[in-house]
Amino acid sequence: MTASHTVSILGVPVHAVTAAEALALVERFMTEPRLHQIATVNPEFVMAAQQDPEFRRILNAADLCLPDGIGLLYAARRLGRRLPERVPGSAFVYQMAERAAARDWPLFLLGAAPGVAEAAAGVLCNRYPGLCVVGTYAGSPDPAENEAIVRRINDSGAALLFVAYGAPKQDKWIDRNRTALMTVRVAVGVGGSLDFITGRAVRAPQWMQDAGLEWLHRLYKEPWRWRRMLALPRFALKVLFSKG
Repeated sequence: MTASHTVSILGVPVHAVTAAEALALVERFMTEPRLHQIATVNPEFVMAAQQDPEFRRILNAADLCLPDGIGLLYAARRLGRRLPERVPGSAFVYQMAERAAARDWPLFLLGAAPGVAEAAAGVLCNRYPGLCVVGTYAGSPDPAENEAIVRRINDSGAALLFVAYGAPKQDKWIDRNRTALMTVRVAVGVGGSLDFITGRAVRAPQWMQDAGLEWLHRLYKEPWRWRRMLALPRFALKVLFSKG
């Protein structure tokens, strides 16, 4: 992708892609002999990047920054640009798993609470016959565990890697291991997606997603997130007064 295919929102690139175009890019990435990093950018990512230069650098270096968050579409419009549609990471993981089953891409699930990755693997394999999950592991983003986790993934032969440590830890973990992961061609930070897959967390009803109110549903279900949700009004104000 070139810069013309991105919208810069407060210094964070967001690729102007549909879900179908993003999947086509994943297909292309899989043919290239290096790791490609995908980030699922939302307003919380953008605001975190304002205070975290390393996270901001990683997002700018990512091969694909998905527009995961209705607020990004509104922000792009405010800046005189256009993002064609929201591409939620929690939905895109299913599409990638389906494509992995069709293309024989071995998949590794890393992160989430103990037992969640294994349960998610079972759900995905039942949903997409032929999907090859070559490994699951909760592990930790702690650098002390890094070498052992990388060895585990390399030994598995995984080509596609889902990392569920939450942002920005998951994105920093992938960036740190870009050259160490020898067989992985696409690594994606998937946040709480494995919890959604297993039913441990429930996504908002479709009408709330369509109305851009998924954040409200999540706050209702997880009220302890209220401090993180404060990023949303700050994001809106920062975009409102941004000069582009």
